Amino acid sequence: MTPIFRFEGIYTPVVTPYAADGSVNWDALAVVIDYLVEQGVHGLISGGSTGENYAQTVDERLQLARFTHERLKGRVPLVVGTGAMLTGDSIALASGARELGADAILLASPPYSVPTDRENALNALAIDKAADLPVMLYNYPHRTGTMMGEEFLDRVGRSRNFCGIKESSGDINRVHLLARDYPHIQLGCGMDDQALEFFAWGAPFWVCGGSNFLPAEHVALYQACVIEGNFAKGRRIMSALMPLMRVLEQGGKFIQTIKHGVTMNGIDAGVVRPPLRGLNKDDKRALEQVTRVLKRKIADIVAED
Repeated sequence: MTPIFRFEGIYTPVVTPYAADGSVNWDALAVVIDYLVEQGVHGLISGGSTGENYAQTVDERLQLARFTHERLKGRVPLVVGTGAMLTGDSIALASGARELGADAILLASPPYSVPTDRENALNALAIDKAADLPVMLYNYPHRTGTMMGEEFLDRVGRSRNFCGIKESSGDINRVHLLARDYPHIQLGCGMDDQALEFFAWGAPFWVCGGSNFLPAEHVALYQACVIEGNFAKGRRIMSALMPLMRVLEQGGKFIQTIKHGVTMNGIDAGVVRPPLRGLNKDDKRALEQVTRVLKRKIADIVAED
């Protein structure tokens, strides 16, 4: 079955720049959007967890999505996140995504309630009905408490809108399952340190927070593995990226680290909203050092062509 929409390339879950008082810095967001497109990412996601959706109201999330859509002007596809604890909130986000002209929605399991596969599928189908757009599923059981199991996948597969999945379980057996048994749902990398393995199993896209501030380097891995089929080159690029993965994941400071990376590029991403707090000096120094080294290494690898 041919997917109704093809998710291909690097999809960046866009950060939300804030002013010191916690309000959205719209000027900085516009610069982030333009920078990402100019650097060659293939799609943007508004309202993901990297954008701090858990600390925003439904109205704020829709306002951010509308702004992103208007700024993009169709240059790359826009995916709007619909993840929420309340089904009604997810439906409101899905309806809003349709009305503003989004290309697709991102659909995660509702956190904390831990629905069964059947319950989760019925919830997903209700959100799908409200949006009637291509759907990128988001399986992240460590955050939601719920695995999108085979019964779930079989049930949602009755709608052709479900045509991609960002797989963030960390279980490599899930990659095998999805690639072999659910080829009609495009496999997408949602576990950064497994990107090479995902590409080897045919994944056509990667949703990666680090591309907010290192877009060219993430595109380089996709280009090597998916476009060129050069996994020897891909392994070298992935090896250069691995220290970044460790910095991003250690100590639960993923979003803070991404936002500091954006600020390092000269775009003020600002503060994070509570309950999170910004990085300390040691964390910032570690990120700056790792970034400097990997940019040089990957530039050298790419220049060899």
